[in-house]
Amino acid sequence: MRLENPVTSDTAYDHFQLEDTRVTRRYFGKFEKIIGHLGRVAATLEAERRLSKRDVEVMTRYIMALNYTFKALAHKYHFSGRFAHAGKLTFDRVDSGFPVYSELLTMANDAAQASRHLEGMRSVEALKQDMVRVILSEQAIPSKLQYALSQRLYYEELAKGELFWARNDPTAIWLGNKQQMRRDFMVHWAVYDSVNNLPTIYMMELEDSGRVGLPKDDRRWPEVQAHLMAQSLGGLKLLTIAKGFDEDFDDLHPKRLRRFHVGPMYSNAFTRQAGPLREVLELARSPVGEDWALVWTEEELVSSETRREKSGWFGTVERETFALDPFAGHGAETGATKVERSIILPERPYQALEERRPAGFADVRKFVVSPKGRVLSYK
Repeated sequence: MRLENPVTSDTAYDHFQLEDTRVTRRYFGKFEKIIGHLGRVAATLEAERRLSKRDVEVMTRYIMALNYTFKALAHKYHFSGRFAHAGKLTFDRVDSGFPVYSELLTMANDAAQASRHLEGMRSVEALKQDMVRVILSEQAIPSKLQYALSQRLYYEELAKGELFWARNDPTAIWLGNKQQMRRDFMVHWAVYDSVNNLPTIYMMELEDSGRVGLPKDDRRWPEVQAHLMAQSLGGLKLLTIAKGFDEDFDDLHPKRLRRFHVGPMYSNAFTRQAGPLREVLELARSPVGEDWALVWTEEELVSSETRREKSGWFGTVERETFALDPFAGHGAETGATKVERSIILPERPYQALEERRPAGFADVRKFVVSPKGRVLSYK
C-alpha cells in the first residue's frame, strides 16, 4: 500500500509530517528492520577485511545509538493522529527518508528534562493496571492511558541515554605507542547532518607527539573536540577537514580520516526521491516492510608522506601530504583518497535492480539482506 495522503507539507516540499497512526508505526517498523540489518552488514565488511574489528566496534556503538533514537521517537509518536496533542513526526522524504534535524534537537531538549517528566508520571505498572480496570469495568479502549504509557516509555528511553544525538562528541581510543612520545589514537565522533538529515560517522587515526596523551591533556583535548565538531559539516571535503586539523595542531598528525554516510533511505511507500532506485522499487512491487533500499557511503583520506615545514624563526613542524584519488581527477573533486558506495536492500528489490541494471550501479557494492538475518555481498 502506498503512502498517498497521510502527510502534509509545512514550509518546504521535502519536509512532511506523518498524520496517520498506522502509517507512523509502519515508518518506524521499517527503520527497526533496516537498523537491525546494519550491524550484520558491518560484520560482513569485517569478514571481507574492509573494516577492522575496532572499526566494527565503533560502528556498532553508533548503530545501537541510532536504534535507541528511533525507539524513543517511536514511543513519542505512537499515537500520532489519534490525539490533537500527540504530535506528528516530521521527516525528509526527498533528500534522506530520515527524520529532520529539528526532531533530534527537540529530543535532546526533552532528554535534559526527562527526570522531571518521569517524576510527575505514574509508573508503567500503575498505568497498565488502570488500563485493565478500564477494559474490564468500563468495557472501553483506554486510549488516553495508552498514550500516557507511550510518553512514559519515551522519557524512560531518553533517561537511559546512549542515543544518537544531533552531536555525538569525539571519543579517543589509544591504539599503542610506536615509540616514546609517539602515541597512536583513533578519534571517533558522529553528527546528524542538519542539511541532508542523515547520520554521519567520522573516524580519524592520528599520531600524538605531545608531552601528555591527548585524552588526558586538559589543554588540547577540549580544543580538539570543539575543532572537530565545528568542522563536521557534510559540505566540507575530507581534505579540508584534515588539512585544517593538521595546521591547527602542530603535535597531532592525522594519518587517516574516514566519513560514513548512513543513508539516504529510499522507500516506494514513504519517499519521493527521483532516479533509478525509485524506479527499481516500483518495479520490484515488494511486500510491506521490504520495499526499501539504504545507501551507505564511505569516504577515506590517507596521508601519503610527512614533510617538515618552517615554523617561526628557527623551528620546524611536521605536516602531512594527503593522497588523492588519481583516477580521472576525481580526487581533487571529492577531496578524498577513495570513495566507496554501497547499497543495502532486500532480495526482491535486488532482483529488480539486476533485471533493470541502471547506469552507475556496476561499481556499487550490494548487500542483500533477508528477514532471517542472512547478508549476501555482490559487486
